[in-house]
Amino acid sequence: MIRPFAPSHPAYLRAVRTSAGYDLVVTAGFATPWTYALVHEALSKLGDTLGLGALPALDPIEVLYANLMGSVVVVWALVRIVNPLPVHGLFDGVARTLFAAWQAYALAHGAPRWLWLFLVVEVAFGVVQLAPWRPARRTDLGAAGR
Repeated sequence: MIRPFAPSHPAYLRAVRTSAGYDLVVTAGFATPWTYALVHEALSKLGDTLGLGALPALDPIEVLYANLMGSVVVVWALVRIVNPLPVHGLFDGVARTLFAAWQAYALAHGAPRWLWLFLVVEVAFGVVQLAPWRPARRTDLGAAGR
């Protein structure tokens, strides 16, 4: 059975590349201490203005973890933009599941509510990239009774 949106289908590879583009845009600012300070300030002001919560003051360990995450995600995004492969979508879908779990955990423990916006995108791209990997259902009537 050929699925219209199988991992090898060109539309799937476009989805992998699109999710990579989103990652690059959203996380590039996390990759250096200087850009992260600007992103941190902007997110904090936006959250405060919208009543969705501000971020706590920066500390060196938070900056380090933000820079590590930003650097790895930027490189991973570039890999998927330059040469998207079906397996990249699978791995990215798994990574998005983990990111979504930790974002949900943070939200449950008092993180600013604007994080919901990022959580929704993580879940959406995760579903788009993981769903085509489900095993195809057998439509054979003889197999139904087994």
